[in-house]
Amino acid sequence: MELKKKRKLKVKTKKLINSFKYAFEGLFTSFKTERNMKIHVLIMFIVILMGIFFRISKLEWIICIFCFVIVIAGELFNTAIETVVDIVMPCKNEKAKIAKDISAGSVLILAIGSAIIGLIIFIPKIVK
Repeated sequence: MELKKKRKLKVKTKKLINSFKYAFEGLFTSFKTERNMKIHVLIMFIVILMGIFFRISKLEWIICIFCFVIVIAGELFNTAIETVVDIVMPCKNEKAKIAKDISAGSVLILAIGSAIIGLIIFIPKIVK
């Protein structure tokens, strides 16, 4: 019985490791293939450098990190939705276009909100 438990644990561990592997593959694929993901990551690095330079507070770091996460996650969802729509509807279709446009619009809203938050955090430090 003990051998059976060890095998099950080994299989579960392998499945867990594979799920992380596939998730990282998705991140890397998105970064390699999606222009907007590259833009979001570039902006994230610029904000990180500005945060270090202006010595933002712990709370400001938490807010910035939260903004990075929601925008990048939104872009990943958008990419996934657009990919599925392209698979299901390879020909031009008005409803497919609407789904893709709405998905892209949601990322735009996240990015605009995050940019406003960034301005609220950094403008007072730049103007000083």
